[in-house]
Amino acid sequence: MNHKLNFYWARLLPKNWVIKCATLGGIAGKSSMPGTIGSALGFILYALVFYNLQPFFYLLLLFVCAYIAMGICDAAEFHMMQKDPSSIILDEFVAIPFIFIGLNGYQGLAADWNGWPVYLGGFILFRIFDIVKPFGITKLEKIDGGLGCVADDLVAASVSCLLLHIILLSF
Repeated sequence: MNHKLNFYWARLLPKNWVIKCATLGGIAGKSSMPGTIGSALGFILYALVFYNLQPFFYLLLLFVCAYIAMGICDAAEFHMMQKDPSSIILDEFVAIPFIFIGLNGYQGLAADWNGWPVYLGGFILFRIFDIVKPFGITKLEKIDGGLGCVADDLVAASVSCLLLHIILLSF
């Protein structure tokens, strides 16, 4: 694999640290469903960090996390000499909170629907879109480096978010 680092700051990070972050401590290698594990851990991230954030801080943190994940995934692909290997699950981890934009908190749209069915529905939609990659999402995966590694998951999460909003607002 001929790969150059696109996120130059990621070069400064130690190789072992980058790989540990990208694989969420190596947990991806211990499962036959690493993307689902990364997504489940991403839901825990959402529940602990994003759930009650004000919209501005929610979006700010989303974009900061996505940018950092792109850099780390970029460096991990470089060190592992593979394009988006299944062991890199940081991309799913940071994508999950994108599903729940506008749904969060005790006052959010999810609360109107008793929360858990909405969160489970969003999670399932994301896993379907992440696996099947409809609507040209698969083309994003072909972008070089960490941007391509993370972008397909962010778009799958955004499509899940849009569809979830349409469903909830239709009833």
